[in-house]
Amino acid sequence: MERSETLILVDREPSGIAVVTINRPKSLNSLTKAMMTDLAAAFRSLDGDAAVKAVVLTGTGRAFCSGVDLTAAEAVFKGDVKDEEKDPVVQIERCRKPIVGAVAGFAVTAGFEIALACDVLVAAEDARFMDTHARFGIFPSWGLSQKLSRIIGPNRAREVSLTAMPVTAQMAEKWGLVNHVVKKSELMQKAREVAEAIIRNNQDLVLRYKAVINDGFKLDLNNALALEKERAHNYYDGMTKEQFENMQKFIAGRNKPSSKM
Repeated sequence: MERSETLILVDREPSGIAVVTINRPKSLNSLTKAMMTDLAAAFRSLDGDAAVKAVVLTGTGRAFCSGVDLTAAEAVFKGDVKDEEKDPVVQIERCRKPIVGAVAGFAVTAGFEIALACDVLVAAEDARFMDTHARFGIFPSWGLSQKLSRIIGPNRAREVSLTAMPVTAQMAEKWGLVNHVVKKSELMQKAREVAEAIIRNNQDLVLRYKAVINDGFKLDLNNALALEKERAHNYYDGMTKEQFENMQKFIAGRNKPSSKM
């Protein structure tokens, strides 16, 4: 019998990167109810861990995540589905730390929705994104019906969801769904590179910037611009003279000419 604590792995690295791995490869990383709870708990924990600056989310084997384990469908869909503490997508979206999804193989239905909850997506050349809600008579509840159309456009989203067609890594990159496509052997390296680039920046501003992008995306442009202005004023009003001086010193240091190109 599988032990749920070995199916969601969390590795906190000294660099500030945490790697979360969905680890049920024999079942193509399909999610049991216990795994969903553990994945949600992992992201709640990472959100509160000051040592963690960025997260990489991936899967073991031939899939990122092939969706919910339908052998226990009734327990998953009829249980405490409204309990946000146990909802992995809610907790991934609430996590303030930047999340890089590293997708190899299948990201199907719930796995597709988990991928869409990430901030940046790196895909291996063999990645396949599929929405099978309509095929199996499952109503979407983790955001696929709303998020996908906002990313790739409503016409493409309708075709993807209503036909259950697979979206290849190359199509996903062309449509703006993923940021990078790399060889499978280079997937984690590229995901780490993105995470490391994030970590090199001002961490307070990184968290604020992620939040204003994500919160503003839910609004129309005028209200989103007002939100940005409001948060900018609050940010600068809260800065001390010493913080302004430190900012100026940092900028001056970064602007010094370098012999390296």
